[in-house]
Amino acid sequence: MQHFPKLLSSQIAFDIARVILDGFDKHYRLFRASSQAARRHFERMTWKEAQAEARERIAFYDRRVQECVQALEDEYDEDELTDAVWREVKLHYIGMLTEHRQPELAETFFNSVCCNILHRTYFNNDFIFVWPTISTEYIEPRDGTPVYRVYYPAKDGLRSSLRRMVTNFQFGADFADLDHDIGQVETRLRALLGSQPPEANHQIQVLSSPFFRNKGAYLVGKLVNGNQSFGFVIPVLHNRRGQLYLDTVLTDSGLITLLFSFTRAYFQVDMEVPSAYVKFLRTMLPAKPRSEIYTVLGLHKQGKAAFYRDFLHHLEHSSDSFAIAPGIRGLVMVVFALPSFPYVFKVIKDHFPAPKETTRELVKEKYLLVKYHDRVGRMADTLEYSNVAFPRSRFSDELLAELKQVAPSLVEEDGDQIIVRHLYIERRMTPLNIWLSEAEAAGDEAKLEHGVREYGNAIKDLVAANIFPGDMLYKNFGVTRQGRVVFYDYDEIEYITDCHFRDIPAPRNEEDEMASEPWYPVAKNDVFPEQFGVFLLGNPAVRRFFMKHHADLLTADYWRQKQARIREGLVDDVFPYPPEIRFINRDGSAAPALPAAEAA
Repeated sequence: MQHFPKLLSSQIAFDIARVILDGFDKHYRLFRASSQAARRHFERMTWKEAQAEARERIAFYDRRVQECVQALEDEYDEDELTDAVWREVKLHYIGMLTEHRQPELAETFFNSVCCNILHRTYFNNDFIFVWPTISTEYIEPRDGTPVYRVYYPAKDGLRSSLRRMVTNFQFGADFADLDHDIGQVETRLRALLGSQPPEANHQIQVLSSPFFRNKGAYLVGKLVNGNQSFGFVIPVLHNRRGQLYLDTVLTDSGLITLLFSFTRAYFQVDMEVPSAYVKFLRTMLPAKPRSEIYTVLGLHKQGKAAFYRDFLHHLEHSSDSFAIAPGIRGLVMVVFALPSFPYVFKVIKDHFPAPKETTRELVKEKYLLVKYHDRVGRMADTLEYSNVAFPRSRFSDELLAELKQVAPSLVEEDGDQIIVRHLYIERRMTPLNIWLSEAEAAGDEAKLEHGVREYGNAIKDLVAANIFPGDMLYKNFGVTRQGRVVFYDYDEIEYITDCHFRDIPAPRNEEDEMASEPWYPVAKNDVFPEQFGVFLLGNPAVRRFFMKHHADLLTADYWRQKQARIREGLVDDVFPYPPEIRFINRDGSAAPALPAAEAA
């Protein structure tokens, strides 16, 4: 310790640390302001502004990083920023974070700035935060708002506690019939408790900030009794008269998990201490990685950092090798996986064989479109990384040979490491074509029908979000652990409103009928739904279930009608929970929600 004052002797290092932390603090102020604006948009039903704000927020982080990098590069010459200075910058920064409310996010911001300035050979623990240094375990807010509020049903009664819980959020709009809605919530929560008597610690804990997404607000909490804890989420919506109502209460852990899924848009939540929100949600969703919770809260850069740490930890405690992922190999991406790790790694090829007509930059644009778009539970979110180092010893020879053959510009062998200059990482799912084949081989008609029905439902949900998948082959869809079908191949997606859905013209003569090529002109964005069956329904069993549930997808009229509704602003509802659990479908008393891409 006697050398510490001497070690921290550089004014440049202190000033650089201050600039970086000021850059982060500016970022998080704007992030919170955006989340606060989401509340106002919800209360005033200014939906277009809300969507624009949500999209804009995704870009906040990179803009602040670039501002910070530019400020440092303008202020300091490269020869001033020696290794010794960078080591001291980190030590000063650590000292500045001891009383910070978002230290883990600030460390990640520091890494982002450094990695934009330094060459990748310096990505080591001397310069950046490979592992976190500041504990987030017991950070409390300073702004006077607790992380969560507590109510005591044993003392005040369950209905009264629930009413206080909702009214304490002080939404700037009136409820249509709050007492009626509270009665519905009370009935379902009592069913959770069953016949067990109230224990001494019987309480309701509710996170203080609502979770906003699209046209819904969510109240997130737990019902605690003795050694049992039941998570719940209450969606709040507007009816056609602009009044609020409680749409349902989610108590099933599987449904709550889907609400926080990697296939949905990010929430907007005003959090002074984000780690406390993550900790609370982890008690409700213990199987969901911290990285995914940070991401779904809109802190996707922190989600990336947490994921990468989980990945490094997994590599340290495993010994299997990366290999080509199972399934049909794609024309655009090389996809590989580590069998013991539940994610896949996707690298864009340098060149694409016919009939693909695209470029690497266009593919990246499609993936960015999905990042900014409402994914309505049917498109997988992706983590995008640059300069990822993998241990060479863990790569199969076959995988390395293929990467060097099809993506040589992105792959470098550097000693005992393989450096991949750009890749995407997604949750691993069972490719739908494999799922259907396995179901048929096992004679499992129920599983086969479920897969086909979910496939059609996924396409229809994408349509509601103004997305045309482009390549609708089963290999481009995956099945999650919850049995939901999700789209994950984005290189051919288009907006529904940019497509031209056509009927196939009747042949003029016998030659037309026998021709191998179309006898009618086909423009770039022309789509002929009648042809889908040729590529998708060769299997009689699959065809039978598809025609039972989704025959309308084979008609141009279906697509044109949906397209017309989108252009008129009348987008179909896609609820992030089953319609049958909505209170309106139990007693018909709630007013219907306004049309929305995801009403809740």
